[in-house]
Amino acid sequence: MPALVYELLDADQARPLSLELERLYAEVYAEPPYEEGPEHTAQFRRWFRDHCRQSGFSLARAMDGEQLVGVAYGHTMPAGGWMEPRVDDPPGHLLDVPKLTIPEWMVRRPYRGRGVGRRLLAMLLADRPEPCAILASNPAAPARQLYDRMGWQQYGTIRPKLIPPMDVLVLPLTGKLS
Repeated sequence: MPALVYELLDADQARPLSLELERLYAEVYAEPPYEEGPEHTAQFRRWFRDHCRQSGFSLARAMDGEQLVGVAYGHTMPAGGWMEPRVDDPPGHLLDVPKLTIPEWMVRRPYRGRGVGRRLLAMLLADRPEPCAILASNPAAPARQLYDRMGWQQYGTIRPKLIPPMDVLVLPLTGKLS
């Protein structure tokens, strides 16, 4: 069995992958606890186009031959930005700095538990200029416990329209956030 191939792509390299990413999104988020459908995949399609236009966009992907097995991507959220629609006000020391926001981190079921997701996330987080990363996680998802083990800390909640409330998690990337 050949080894998985990992790559870090910029926005221009990632845009042509949108159909593959939609398929991956639909597969991963159809599972419990998400149980998302076609309307969520259509929303992802729109969001991905917008995310590719953001400053600092980067996408880590894992391939098994011709099959996309996982991705993690993010972009810079400018100082003053936060996850929306927020329920809680974030601490000033986090609000006042730019952040790497990670909209999606997805791995096909047969590849989970093999370190694929951790490697993708490590690639995405490496050498970033932002002092921290931020993401939203479904509290019922298995990944939520993984985030805790990796050192992510909860700094609030968001309440999106089409999905359940999500925990807002932050991970320091450079030095200590004060």
